[in-house]
Amino acid sequence: MDNFMELLLQPLRDFGITILQFVPNLLAMLIIFIAGFLFSRLIKLFFLRIFRIINFDSWCDRAGLTAIIRKGDIWSKPSDVFGGIIYWFLIILFLVIGLSALRLPTIDNLIAQFFLYIPRAFSALVILIAGYVFAGFISRAVLITAVNSGYHYAKILAEAVRLLLIVLILAMSLEQLQIAPGIVIAAFSIVFGGIILALAIAFGIGGIDAARRIINSGEPERPEQPKQPKQNDEKKNDKEREAEYL
Repeated sequence: MDNFMELLLQPLRDFGITILQFVPNLLAMLIIFIAGFLFSRLIKLFFLRIFRIINFDSWCDRAGLTAIIRKGDIWSKPSDVFGGIIYWFLIILFLVIGLSALRLPTIDNLIAQFFLYIPRAFSALVILIAGYVFAGFISRAVLITAVNSGYHYAKILAEAVRLLLIVLILAMSLEQLQIAPGIVIAAFSIVFGGIILALAIAFGIGGIDAARRIINSGEPERPEQPKQPKQNDEKKNDKEREAEYL
């Protein structure tokens, strides 16, 4: 009978010991969450004040970042957008730190993978932003060059170059994030090749006149050849015969 009661009570004792060991970890996690939330709010307010002091919104307008944000259907001020990014980054960071306080092996493995993935996500974000700005710059340069060359479809050509660069940038970002790299490379090859082929056909059919003008404008003018004396003598003899006949 004693052995039977021991079999019933032992699991309860083990469960109680586990709960007593887990409660401090749980309290530590809650404290980290609360402290992280307050700290994130303070940091957000601090950066918003700094952004207002340095006129960050005006700088974004001049640099073209505001236009990029508007194209993403985000109508908040750039300072509020970047302040929100900083805030949520800190919230996620403190959430991960708080979960690590639970001392659970599964969560620890996920947290380790998360911290290893952060540099890839940051580099992909940098590639997207820098690549978008670079694509806009190249597109404007192509548009100005094509207009000065007299090409009638300059805007279409500039948009095609911009689309081509954006596809390249997206492929680079996805490859950096290691999201189905095989599929990304295959899809990029198909799309990139299709755009190049379409541009080649469009320019070959629609740009014949422009290409002829470009080629002709680059050819030097040929000097007129002097008339040969022999031909002049023949013409003179012909005129003399006509005069005698008359």
